[in-house]
Amino acid sequence: MVSRGAVGGTGHAERVFRVQRAFTWLRGRAHGPGELARATGLDDSTVYRILRSGVGEGAFVQEGRGLYRLGSTTPHLALKALAHAPVRDACHAALEDLREATEGGLAFLYLLAPFGGAGRQCVDMAVGDSDLTELGLSPRALLAVSQSLRVGAAGRAILAHLPEAIREAVLEQPVPPEAGPGAHRDDVELLASLKPIREQGYALEREESAAGWHGCAAPVHADELIMGSVLLLKPAHALPAEISRDVIAATRRAADGIRINSR
Repeated sequence: MVSRGAVGGTGHAERVFRVQRAFTWLRGRAHGPGELARATGLDDSTVYRILRSGVGEGAFVQEGRGLYRLGSTTPHLALKALAHAPVRDACHAALEDLREATEGGLAFLYLLAPFGGAGRQCVDMAVGDSDLTELGLSPRALLAVSQSLRVGAAGRAILAHLPEAIREAVLEQPVPPEAGPGAHRDDVELLASLKPIREQGYALEREESAAGWHGCAAPVHADELIMGSVLLLKPAHALPAEISRDVIAATRRAADGIRINSR
């Protein structure tokens, strides 16, 4: 299988990058040279030389006989790339603007949390004087639902932009029992909901996170890499099932305001 979206050119650097990217396409954390060769369109010997050279530089780690995984330099590079991410005050201002534009909605910022299985973590919120228990969930239940990429517009807005291999791993995770009645519990239905999100740039939820609450979420990117999502929640009586274009536009503006650019 030739590299997905690979650019032209056969230089050594391009081949190295192609092998690195293959680890994000393939399911599981460790792979052999033959599997990586099929995924990249390179020959086995080329891939083997790249892997062995990368082991010495920390780019890859040999795990067992003939298997390799990404090494510690990979997260170090990612952290360096995000060193100039928007400051916290700017992120919070975008959430407050969203809350004001939607007349008191609850606004949340989630970031992708890859440790312990792909999930999400709430890193900021603008909720005014609201008590989050008004969502009808205990703090423990709210935490369980808010971490899942399977549940809610915020989770699906991230999930829609992840590589297929990671999406498959997320599908193996159970739906939190505390999720609302509108959560997508069928895998086929869940996957079908992702394509419109990629095409339209937003996700809608109707009682997914909790009964009686509707919402809208938009993805947050670092260039073309998905980093998280912005979520707006309001009671169902204040946010009809047919969520307005104004609410959708405000949510997307907030996400765009937080967008992380490397340039």
